[in-house]
Amino acid sequence: MFRNLEAYLQALERRGELKRIRVPVSSELEITEIADRMVKTGGPALLFETVVGKDFPVAIGLFGTRERTAFALGVRDLDELSEKVARLLELKPGRGGISALMGLLPKLPLLRGFFPRWVGRAPVQEVILKGEAVDLFRLPILKCWPLDGGPFLTLPLVITKDPETGELNVGMYRMQVLDKRSTAMHWQLHKVGRQHLEKARKLGKKLEVAVALGGDPILTYAATAPLPPLPGVSEFHLAGFLRGAPLELTRGVTVDLPVPAEAEFVLEGYIDPEEPLVEEGPFGDHTGFYTPVDLYPRFHVTAITHRKRAIYPATIVGVPPMEDAYLIEASERLFLPPLRLILPEVVDYHMPPEGVAHNWVNVALRKAYPGQAYKVAYGMLGLGQMMFAKVIVAVDGDVPVRPGFQTLLEALKHALPGRDTLLLRGPMDVLDHSSRSFAFGGKLLVDGTRKLPEEGGEIPFTPRVHAELPQDPEAQAQRQWPGIWGVTLGKERPGQALALAERLLKTPQSAGIRLMLLADHDILLTPEELLWAVLNNIDPERDARVMEGVEGPILVLDGTRKLPQEGFARTWPERILMDERIKALVDSRWEEYGI
Repeated sequence: MFRNLEAYLQALERRGELKRIRVPVSSELEITEIADRMVKTGGPALLFETVVGKDFPVAIGLFGTRERTAFALGVRDLDELSEKVARLLELKPGRGGISALMGLLPKLPLLRGFFPRWVGRAPVQEVILKGEAVDLFRLPILKCWPLDGGPFLTLPLVITKDPETGELNVGMYRMQVLDKRSTAMHWQLHKVGRQHLEKARKLGKKLEVAVALGGDPILTYAATAPLPPLPGVSEFHLAGFLRGAPLELTRGVTVDLPVPAEAEFVLEGYIDPEEPLVEEGPFGDHTGFYTPVDLYPRFHVTAITHRKRAIYPATIVGVPPMEDAYLIEASERLFLPPLRLILPEVVDYHMPPEGVAHNWVNVALRKAYPGQAYKVAYGMLGLGQMMFAKVIVAVDGDVPVRPGFQTLLEALKHALPGRDTLLLRGPMDVLDHSSRSFAFGGKLLVDGTRKLPEEGGEIPFTPRVHAELPQDPEAQAQRQWPGIWGVTLGKERPGQALALAERLLKTPQSAGIRLMLLADHDILLTPEELLWAVLNNIDPERDARVMEGVEGPILVLDGTRKLPQEGFARTWPERILMDERIKALVDSRWEEYGI
């Protein structure tokens, strides 16, 4: 448990996991490039003490490794989160009445801190700015990527109250700065904040909003967690449970909302549901692509409160690996025990970083009857945000679910394409750019468990890698792994990728292959980048085909960009790439930074 952000940074510094950059840096792109290099090499968190033209320092990379995320959440390893929740949820069948109540007593220490504590004086209100004194441009809010529509708050804890029930929600939604006293609020279709706003619209009310920055990093994590809707339970309670001590809250100065007393900043204000929506974006998102300009509500800031020596916390998202992967893994561990309550045959699950959360889920199960892998996959698709999963790969309980690529190789040994693959439709994340339509598209289930006789039994298969691959003028680069064939091409016409696949699969080099991955020419043929690109760029219903190879069926995934001539009417986004001039600037200043 850390009382606030400063305490956490001091602890990181003692561990040798924080570097202070004392030379002036720019909040426009330069900090992003430095931070991106750090997270991709497992480097330390960073504290930029002087940001050009801004009044506050920037802390970034707070969750930049698996180990650092565990430290931020007060555990030695993220798996301890599962153990803590499992102890709380441990059920003893057949017990009732006084016996059941007595059985709860040993668990009461686990709930220490569950309920927040109210305080009258709060460090976050040491400085109070209202009206004309509000100026968001004083904060070192980052412009993360070259094509971003402006600076974005990337670690905001957005606090709202249900206008009908009074239930609180603390969510993390990016916020684009529009001017000195307003931002856009990226409340997507399925988000709780959006639901609160719609209720306020029906009641003819403005919706009060408070946005906290900083505090105990556990609260920052809690705002990202897919907490199920439980009456009377908010992310404040989750944070208190995880930290084992009550979270201290105080009342906002211009809004009737609770705010974390130990935060660094709080932005207070409102959203008027009757006001016209504003253009938001583009934004270089966690998918590794830019989300396009769209319409979202405007958040009006009526007050900024902050500590006297406030530190602005930030993160960046983009092409993985990024630190959001470790926050996602923390949620995996936290929600594994509840998942097992609903689907007791589940041994473990994992969302590999290459799948940027919803694009790829591995699940291991104790299989006892035919079709059980599908039953588990269907069950998972019915659980909260897991409904957005695009590809689910099921394996037997003795197969590790991570690293993701190794699990996929194991699954292919037992998955006969066509027989053991299944296409579905369902809701998609609104950030998915390749689905057949907005927030709706195809899904792929791969049953990589050992097959029972009723399922057709095991088909003999020996994964192979061929030293020499066939020459084709349209195949720019090729690489094989046991059972997988990756190919990149310069796509110029409709249907080109699948036609290339058909030609290649007729060659002897398709022997021992069960999966072909097709990607655009600018994709590197590493497992991580290839899977990231393909999973982002497919709607499985449209882009997954079973084709014949020389030894049997092969699943082909067309992960190339889709053309209007192929019936794709949506905007295809740009991949996130840093400006070469910024990369050169950071190269030239690297020794100066002292990292």
